[in-house]
Amino acid sequence: MEKVRIDKWLWAARFFKTRSLAKQAVDGGKVHIDNQRVKASKDITTGLVIKIRQGWDEKEILVTALSDQRRGAPEAALLYEETEASIALREKRAAERKAAGAASFQTDGKPSKKQRRQIHRFVRNVAQGGNQDAANIKDDEQR
Repeated sequence: MEKVRIDKWLWAARFFKTRSLAKQAVDGGKVHIDNQRVKASKDITTGLVIKIRQGWDEKEILVTALSDQRRGAPEAALLYEETEASIALREKRAAERKAAGAASFQTDGKPSKKQRRQIHRFVRNVAQGGNQDAANIKDDEQR
């Protein structure tokens, strides 16, 4: 086998669950060959470097073998090799996301009964177009 369509190969290499998802990713600009967007019908050969963006991750892979049939994960892993730079960059970004998640906004849990009443009153007043929220909160604080 000398050439395979890129959408078929991405599906066979288990980057996407279905061929239609692989095609959508290619058409959506999530797959690049030599820093160029490609069409789903693009034929690939061994030795090409492909960049694939999936969610938060961007993988840079080298095509080592071709297949147009979906096989098990161990066999699919033999179709490509991820570059060392890509692995390091993905791990670095994952660590940054994890660190940023720890510093994100955290609450003290669910609101108390009093806070729930204030929220409901505020939402009701906003829906009615009024600006009575400050007065209602003051009333609650005085009780």
